[in-house]
Amino acid sequence: MATWLPASAAEPVDVELVIAVDVSLSMSPEELEIQRRGYATALVDDKVIEAIKDGAYGRIAATYVEWAGQNTQHIVVPWTLISSRKEAQAFVDKLSANPPNSARRTSISGALVFASDLLAESGYRGTKRVIDVSGDGANNQGPPVNAVRDGVIAQGIVVNGLPLMTNGGMPSAFDIDHLDVYYANCVIGGSGAFMVPVNDWSQFPEAIRRKLVLELAGSPTEEAGPAEQSISIVKAAATQPAYDCQVGEKMWRDRNWIWDNR
Repeated sequence: MATWLPASAAEPVDVELVIAVDVSLSMSPEELEIQRRGYATALVDDKVIEAIKDGAYGRIAATYVEWAGQNTQHIVVPWTLISSRKEAQAFVDKLSANPPNSARRTSISGALVFASDLLAESGYRGTKRVIDVSGDGANNQGPPVNAVRDGVIAQGIVVNGLPLMTNGGMPSAFDIDHLDVYYANCVIGGSGAFMVPVNDWSQFPEAIRRKLVLELAGSPTEEAGPAEQSISIVKAAATQPAYDCQVGEKMWRDRNWIWDNR
């Protein structure tokens, strides 16, 4: 049972951060490991530690969640206070203790609901509350992702994204073109929301590091270094009225209709 604390008792931090990572079966074991290792490396990076210490309180609270289908969310690292390299390393040690999970389907909406519940029960009071969601496909299970996203940002939560357009995982009939456009229209949102598209796994470590610095330091204005020249930052844009945020659900239904009628 969750322990509810009155607002006055919650510990103040600069950012409450839920790292929500896709572990659906479209990700190969090698990609899951690259993803996990990328976050582990970034969390103890000098610039990330500096961004944490430069905050008004000099500390953040973070938790790491792996997700797949609507009811598949696994807390790998529970809420942890990070104000120093030592505390960041302790977070990474927990993160690296076991191999990544893997499960069927893709429910970004389920991940957002789970993450927003974690924020409600964190026991911290963040100046900013952020859900950092990464994934390699569109929502194909659970409620419509844009409707859930809108409900989450109405709570004052920012949803940032890391669309993985690497084309290196398991072949899938449910891949969509321009996943970054999908994320811009259907997934990210809130004050200052942005995403960092990843087009090749070689970009992943720098993309994660840069994204974390921006989330912890403020608005996405950090100047790119030589290793980041090919990594773009995309701010949230107004939703295109004609964009179909249920493209993933429709692909799933169409695919299963074909098999059911053979």
